[in-house]
Amino acid sequence: MDKINVLLIVTVISIFISLILSFFLLTVKTKYKASNILFAVFLILSAADVSEPLFNLIVEGPSNLGMLRTTLAFLQIPVFYLYVMSVCYYDFMLKPRYLLHLLPFLIVNIVLFPRFYTVDAASKIDFIINRQQMVELQFVHILFHIQFVVYFIAVFMLLKKTKKLYLENHAGTHINSYNWLFQFTIVLTVLYSIALLKNIFKFSDYPYISEWIKFGILVLQPFIVCWYLFKALNNPDLFRNVDSQLQLVAEIILEERNQEQLITHGEKYNEELLKLKRYMIEEKPFLNPSLTIQDISENIQIPTRELSVLINHQLGQHFYDFVNTYRIESAMEILKDVTKSKVTILEILYEVGFNSKSSFNTAFKKHTGNTPTYYRNNL
Repeated sequence: MDKINVLLIVTVISIFISLILSFFLLTVKTKYKASNILFAVFLILSAADVSEPLFNLIVEGPSNLGMLRTTLAFLQIPVFYLYVMSVCYYDFMLKPRYLLHLLPFLIVNIVLFPRFYTVDAASKIDFIINRQQMVELQFVHILFHIQFVVYFIAVFMLLKKTKKLYLENHAGTHINSYNWLFQFTIVLTVLYSIALLKNIFKFSDYPYISEWIKFGILVLQPFIVCWYLFKALNNPDLFRNVDSQLQLVAEIILEERNQEQLITHGEKYNEELLKLKRYMIEEKPFLNPSLTIQDISENIQIPTRELSVLINHQLGQHFYDFVNTYRIESAMEILKDVTKSKVTILEILYEVGFNSKSSFNTAFKKHTGNTPTYYRNNL
């Protein structure tokens, strides 16, 4: 089987998987409709991007439709960015202002309009053959490089901020679902970096290297989509617990300093801290696996902003770690109790407020330096 046939088979498989998953995302009933729509659009755009071998069998030579298909790449990264936003923030909504993300795609097609879209077939062929001298194509590739860098920096900054907001305001144990979204972003970053390298070789004296890189990308594409599907099915809750209106504690502190509102005396903080610790010991709110800082704020009647500053700034702990400390202490008491030696580790972690074995083991080892099993066996 030659390279062209392999390429066609892989392309068909990749497109088929992407379209089936897109159909599922668009038709499944869920309250996270915006996320599903955005990821389905991303998959469809990706399918269009890798469809070149199949497209070339149907359409012979350079065409307006072929060029339009190529420029759809300028929509992939913005759509992925919006998808990440929709996953991170539960209150995300598609808004008219997001249409601004279409600008690079529109600019590129406007630039190509005079000397490609409006000319005859012979001129189109000449345009592609002499692509190294065509300023329009040079502009297109430079703009794609810039877009790639800007958007992926924005995605990583968004993920970093959202994780911190989660840790400062939530004690749910779905934080591990952030990790796979981060991993997926890393994979896409590497994939797009390889694609950029392909484009560089395409305009060099070694265009055959570009063809081999393109072949490698096409072969990898179905595996990446399948990997993402596997991860998504194993992490149905995703991140989705952060309110986009929340502020980082560092921002609150800076704002209060600028407004000269920061409390300079520790007496009030000490009173609130005692009130908080008493509530945690007596009421055991940490047993709720989905506990948020807002829940505690309502019950002990300390404003959320003050409580956030108290825990995250004054105690120097994320709310997530603060709550997990009580969960681990409770688990340690159960592990020490000889009358409960038959209770399994899995039962204990659910009892103290965890709903993930990996989260429990990570938190337990962070707090004690040992695994739960080792701790129980070496008392």
